[in-house]
Amino acid sequence: MTIVRLNSRPVAMAVQRRRHGLEHLLPRPLHHQRLPGCEIGEQQARVVQRGHLDVAVAALPGLRLLRQDYWECLASFILSATKQIVQIQQMVALLSERYGKSIASGGDTSAFAFPTIERIAACSEAELRDCKLGFRAPNLLGAARDILDERIAWRQLPEMDSTTARVELMKLRGVGQKIADCVLLFAGGHQEVFPVDVWIERALQRLYFPKRKPTAKRLRHFADTHFGSYAGLAQQYLFHHARVNLKLK
Repeated sequence: MTIVRLNSRPVAMAVQRRRHGLEHLLPRPLHHQRLPGCEIGEQQARVVQRGHLDVAVAALPGLRLLRQDYWECLASFILSATKQIVQIQQMVALLSERYGKSIASGGDTSAFAFPTIERIAACSEAELRDCKLGFRAPNLLGAARDILDERIAWRQLPEMDSTTARVELMKLRGVGQKIADCVLLFAGGHQEVFPVDVWIERALQRLYFPKRKPTAKRLRHFADTHFGSYAGLAQQYLFHHARVNLKLK
């Protein structure tokens, strides 16, 4: 579960696995650990071989990809549309405080688990909007209700290949390829998936297409074919490199 502490500091989230009712509809639990496949040194070496990322890898050797809970990952990325991290944290904190289960924090501050699919599905759109979700409220509500109504093969997602799972996720309201790919990478462990957002588009153009402006379709094809089996790790290094070193805006 996602644990949200409410205090003066940014919302801190620790991801663990938890089952809440109707568990036959939830994906099978995934271990929250470094993604399997090979040692991190070998993964980094393969990423560097793809070019332009040696500086990023050297600057952040401890970067890892962790598997998150499917529902919490999906919900968080639905909330992320056109929002910055601080705003996403605020929405997650409000949802958890109002609709999540109170849990022992081990300190003086309150802590709450992220709301279950069932709890979100039971909310009204107005209640979700009151948590500062705006236009994201019907998307989150619709996703929760569609999952419980078995309108997508939610439970089977962990057994699907990335192409099939992407199509399934994109049946949900408000879920395009970017959100679906983020869920596949960060929850499903599909290391070959390379999510593309505005930051990644700018970084790809700066590093790989400096003399021309490729179309969005060309960038998508490049991302899908260039980075190999550890494309997801390359994407994280590229994202960090773009924000910190390239100073992209």
